Amino acid sequence: MAVGHRMPPWVNTGFAEYAGRMPREARIELIALKPAARSGPLQRMLDAEGKRILAALPADCVRVALDERGTLLSTMDLARRVARWREAARDVAFIVGSADGLVENVKKAAHLVWSLSPLTLPHGRARVVLAEQLYRADSILHNHPYHRE
Repeated sequence: MAVGHRMPPWVNTGFAEYAGRMPREARIELIALKPAARSGPLQRMLDAEGKRILAALPADCVRVALDERGTLLSTMDLARRVARWREAARDVAFIVGSADGLVENVKKAAHLVWSLSPLTLPHGRARVVLAEQLYRADSILHNHPYHRE
């Protein structure tokens, strides 16, 4: 799930490339939410986005919020988590905030707050990096040669 609906073509192409590589049993899909109108206090806008995010999430999914201050994971750590989620037959929702980030209550509702990098990434780039890392984790779990250490 990502806040932001008009991405440059390279973002859509990159995300679609990795989503299309995923096997049927591990498919990924993007749910894009329109950002709140940028008028008024920023906190009020983030709160509104947060409410819409939480309302749009599947009821019993694992929630992973992406935030630059979250836990850093190696690709192998991610693959191990993906394996555990699969074993538990859990759907996972990865949450990418708007250009202004995620409101605190979304991060508190998450099972994991994950940092793709300590760098601030544009949320469009985060979508592509996330899709690639999910494909890479799946490749590791299936001993596919895409991932080479």
